[in-house]
Amino acid sequence: MITDRIEEIKAAVNEQLKKSSALQDVQDIRVKYLGKKGELTSLMKSLKDLSAEERPKVGQAVNSAREVIEGYLNTKTEELKAAVLAAKIESERIDITLPGRQPITGHEHPLHKIRREMEQAFLHMGFSIVEGPEIEDDYYNFQCLNFPDDHPARDMQDSMYITDKILLRTHTSPMQARTLQAHEPNEPVKVIVPGKVYRWDYDATHSPVFHQMEGLIVDEHIRFSDLKGMLEDFLREIFGPQTKVRFRASFFPFTEPSAEVDISCVMCGGEGCRVCSHTGWLEILGCGMVHPNVLRLNGYDPDKVNGFAFGMGVERIAMLKYGIDDLRLFYENDMRFLNQF
Repeated sequence: MITDRIEEIKAAVNEQLKKSSALQDVQDIRVKYLGKKGELTSLMKSLKDLSAEERPKVGQAVNSAREVIEGYLNTKTEELKAAVLAAKIESERIDITLPGRQPITGHEHPLHKIRREMEQAFLHMGFSIVEGPEIEDDYYNFQCLNFPDDHPARDMQDSMYITDKILLRTHTSPMQARTLQAHEPNEPVKVIVPGKVYRWDYDATHSPVFHQMEGLIVDEHIRFSDLKGMLEDFLREIFGPQTKVRFRASFFPFTEPSAEVDISCVMCGGEGCRVCSHTGWLEILGCGMVHPNVLRLNGYDPDKVNGFAFGMGVERIAMLKYGIDDLRLFYENDMRFLNQF
């Protein structure tokens, strides 16, 4: 009889739900018994074959069974959802008694760090920072700085030309000319110029792209002794108060007189070692009094004002300060190297 089959279905559903351990199992049971082709649905469709007297009684029994089975399914669904949530909470439990985990944070690149230290040293002396274009005109890069037409620095094998008159700047010195021309004639100037420069070199001590810091002071009554005192203060601030400084005569087209500046070896303290070729000294920068031609070319009168200029490689300063023997390490993004800073 149909009523007996209804009781069998309810019992079967109840038994199968007891064995279910996943929400998908419950869904499969729902489809099997209550779906469009489910067993209880089939019984409901068979009511048309019953007599008029039996139909209401059996229909009521089928509807009652559907409500009971729906109750079984909903109860089991909520039970399994609660179990899933409990398992998730347990798996994501945090032990609040453990010490906190410090996040991994980045830090300054060594070149950026040393550049900032250099800038701060000069800012304390009253310099201002100016920056200029890396794609430069030959006029500013060479002509305004007293470079003759046949100077080797103009060689296209050494300089990266874009056109016959446009190149990637080979030094930050063009900003000397740009700065002077941006001021009124003979107006005092006191600036440093940090930035990237480009030359056709690549080995352990040279890179096609590197960083320089240029400095320029122009005013009345500027003396070479002012230059010496300022650079000695700067170098001792960067490398320590024990650093010895010496000046050697040299030549640059844009300064006269010119000098190379050495510091006592940072490795041996001036005693002599392999790094300093057993001389006790390391070359660090170039400098000199601004050449009168440079002043004239940029609208200043060398009979009324004079000045001094200096330039140094940021990588060179960093290599000596941190004891690095290969400039290319700064650009290889090797975390074993960068994490040391």
